Amino acid sequence: MAQTDHTENGTTHHTENSTTHHTKHGTGTTMRRTLRREAPSTIGLLADAQDFAAMRRYRTFAFDDHTVYLQQVEGLLKALAAQGVHTTVALFDPEDYAEFCAESGLDADTGASRSRFTAEIAAAGATVAYTGQRLSDLIPVLVSRAVRQATWQYATLLLADLGTCADCGQDIGRAAFDRASHLLTRLLEAAGPGTHHLVCSTPTDNDQLLAVLHTHRDTAGPARLDSSEGAEFATVLAVAVALESRGGVVLRTSAPDSPDRVHGWRLAHGALAPLTAGEVFNACCTDADTGEPVSPESGVEYCAGFDIGADPAEPHH
Repeated sequence: MAQTDHTENGTTHHTENSTTHHTKHGTGTTMRRTLRREAPSTIGLLADAQDFAAMRRYRTFAFDDHTVYLQQVEGLLKALAAQGVHTTVALFDPEDYAEFCAESGLDADTGASRSRFTAEIAAAGATVAYTGQRLSDLIPVLVSRAVRQATWQYATLLLADLGTCADCGQDIGRAAFDRASHLLTRLLEAAGPGTHHLVCSTPTDNDQLLAVLHTHRDTAGPARLDSSEGAEFATVLAVAVALESRGGVVLRTSAPDSPDRVHGWRLAHGALAPLTAGEVFNACCTDADTGEPVSPESGVEYCAGFDIGADPAEPHH
C-alpha cells in the first residue's frame, strides 16, 4: 500500500513505496496527451455580427462582443496548433442550430448541444483547416466554400426533383448532368493550354446560381482541375440544361507574355452557343445590378466564344 506524507499546506506527497503507482499515473497521462494531440478538433465559427447577435439570446453563450469573440477564437486556434492538434473551422448558423435542436429534442441553451451541432456541420458541411493563417484570411475562404456547397446542394436537389422524361422515361436530372459534363469536357479541350477561369450562371425561380471552376492545361496533356469544383460546375450547368433557362458561361484564359482572353457562350437547346465579341464585352462591362457600363479591364481582350463542336441534345420534358 502506498504511504503518504502531508505537508502544512495540505499538499500530498507520495513516498518511495508509491513509485510504481506514480509511474503508471504518469504513463497514463502521457498516453492521453498523445491521444489528444492526434484527436482532431472543430470550431464552429460565428463569422458575422448578425449571427453572433442571434446567439446572444442563449444564457449559456458567454460572449457579448463580436470583436472580442473573434480574438478569442483566433487565440484558441493558435493554442491548439501549438499543441499539435489538427483543427478545422466550420460556419455556425444560428437558424440551422435552432432547427437542429428542435428536431433532435435538445436544449439549445447548452454548450453540449452547441458542441454536438458543430460536430454535425463538420461532418456534412464546408470546413477550412487552420494552418496558422490569420482569421481575417480564413473567414472569406470559409464563406466561399459554404456558399459553393449550398449552391451545389440546392442544384442537386433541383435536378433530383425533375423526375423522368415523358417521352423516353429517362431521368431528366441525370441526363442533364451527363450532358453538362460532356459540354464542360469539350469546352476545356477546345480552350487549349493556359490557366482557365470559368464562371457558369443560371437563374432559377428562387435564386441566381453561380459556379466557378479553375483549371490549368499544359501544351501536352489534359486540363487539371479540382474534382469537387468540376462536379459543382457541371451540376449548375446541368440545371440550365434541364430547365432550358438563360444560362451562360464565361471563360477567361491567362497565358505567359500575352493578354488575358475572355470568351462567352449562352445555353441554347442543350448546347453552348458562342457569343459575339461585342456581346462578351457588354456582358463583362455592364454592372449586373444597375445596368450601368463598367470600364473594361486593362490588358484584357474580349473575344467571341469559339465553337466547341457539340451537337444540340434532344430535350427532355
